[in-house]
Amino acid sequence: MFKGFKNFLMRGDVIMVAVGLIIALAFSTLILAFTDNVINPIIARAQGGKSAGLGWQLGQAGNKSTYLNVGSFISALIYFVIFMAVVYFVIVLPYKAIQARRGVTVFGDPAPVKTCPACLSADIPEAAAKCRYCGTDQPATPERAAG
Repeated sequence: MFKGFKNFLMRGDVIMVAVGLIIALAFSTLILAFTDNVINPIIARAQGGKSAGLGWQLGQAGNKSTYLNVGSFISALIYFVIFMAVVYFVIVLPYKAIQARRGVTVFGDPAPVKTCPACLSADIPEAAAKCRYCGTDQPATPERAAG
């Protein structure tokens, strides 16, 4: 029982995902510090005056629970975009390159599919001779006809 669990954990893909997650969490902390200490003050200054941030007070003045803080939302959007870009360029692209060297395609375009005329299933591979759901013979595609 434990041997199977150990084999599962020691697979290369699980290790890659774990390392990727740790790197993503580290970058998340770094980007959060950047948005909190650099982006937020810039957005708050855009409001001008002694405002608590970019937004509007909906209730009694000074009540933070009724302050509509648009600046925090803009900051969160900037955080999300930066974080996703870092994850893509630091984790996804190197992972794709490593897998390509191993001969495995990851995050590629999906294979072309067609719709079965009998049962209308829309996820049948284009080169299929029969529908996987109803077993109906499929019309020949140019690739299958040539082969």
